[in-house]
Amino acid sequence: MSLVDRHVGFVHALRGAGLPVSLAEGLDAARALSVIDLADRESLRAAYAATLVKRPSYRPGFDVLFDLWFPRTVTGIPKNPEKANETTPINELRDHLANLLQQSSDAEMREFAQAMVERFGRQPAGPGRQNWFSYSVLRALSPETLISRLLKGKTGLEEKTARNNVTTNIKRFEEAVAEDVRRRIAEDSGVERIAKSSVRPPLDQLDFLRVTKADLARLRREVYPLARRLAARLIIKHKHGRRGRLDFRKTVRASISTGGVPMDPRFKPPRPHKPELVILCDTSDSVSSFAHFTLLLTYALREQFTKVRAFGFVDTVDEITRFFEPGADVVDALTRLATEADMSRFGRTNYGAALEKFTERYGEAIGPKTSLLILGDARSNYQPPALDTLKRLTSKARHAYWLNPEPKAQWDTGDSIATPYASVIKMYECRNIVQLTDFIEEIA
Repeated sequence: MSLVDRHVGFVHALRGAGLPVSLAEGLDAARALSVIDLADRESLRAAYAATLVKRPSYRPGFDVLFDLWFPRTVTGIPKNPEKANETTPINELRDHLANLLQQSSDAEMREFAQAMVERFGRQPAGPGRQNWFSYSVLRALSPETLISRLLKGKTGLEEKTARNNVTTNIKRFEEAVAEDVRRRIAEDSGVERIAKSSVRPPLDQLDFLRVTKADLARLRREVYPLARRLAARLIIKHKHGRRGRLDFRKTVRASISTGGVPMDPRFKPPRPHKPELVILCDTSDSVSSFAHFTLLLTYALREQFTKVRAFGFVDTVDEITRFFEPGADVVDALTRLATEADMSRFGRTNYGAALEKFTERYGEAIGPKTSLLILGDARSNYQPPALDTLKRLTSKARHAYWLNPEPKAQWDTGDSIATPYASVIKMYECRNIVQLTDFIEEIA
């Protein structure tokens, strides 16, 4: 494969993994290659990163794909064949790994990892299936079980420092093993095939319906700036959306220049009011991951507004504002909400019943200064949608928006009643941070 083919394939793989790389940026990267030493792999990595990576969250995926398209080495005779010799006792290999976990260079760690993948990584597999695995290497050497040996006799600060060092080096070893396994699979099956399954989407493109707890911790850092921007947008929209009362004196004074005809009416400045926010979110199991995200968004918004009321529902509704008081820990709030809130009687989502119960119990929460934000997938288990109830709620609110975590292509399939609801309230597809950002920009 020529360098041009490799460059084109690499850029295509980045796009396939969700990294936004334009044609112009691909050309910039190609021009950057003409001014560096192509034999210096890290300079090559830096040139590509400088021209193609826009955000820190894109870097992990970029590095995985770079290592696939521009591997450190190719399969061949190991530099130190004795380390990969299958006659070497496993206890000696573990002793050598223990030494590396105390102190080693990146080159030494990678060399040992490659030798261990060569010895333990290949496993029997059927035709057309991958036969290189990380787990078999880690199971054979069990690096985690070496920690107690390496910390023996150490106490206090010395023990803490040594533990951090060993833990960091174990991670280095695991990453080196994973990198070499991916390289060998790419050699066997083709780099394009393994590239598609090796990289998770960037954080801002993770589907809210499929996020993990670890992802939520990372998303929290993204949500807070967006919450501040959403608050600012609603305040601006509120100010631009109304004028003050007519200023009769200024209007008459201005009409002198037009012969007494009030061509240019003047108004008094509107009294400043911060908008109130009411959040109504689906917390059912069918959207559990999205529910965790929406509650995280609720927590962030709670700190940006002087008055926010939040309500959760499944087939009935309960106010959950009390769980998100300023200064409360978000993890504790989510735990309390799961155990104390009354949002379900039968455990099956019923939007119509929830809207009617909300109107009955909390209808006064929505008024002319209120922005209403509904978050859910609009799947109501074939129950009546209560569209008239939703119309009354939205007519009372100053602004009303619905964020739906499902792709538009799935709206109105099965028990979805997205379009009927969208005829009453502005509904936006909101499956990831990118779409949430677009929504905030659009409502300005």
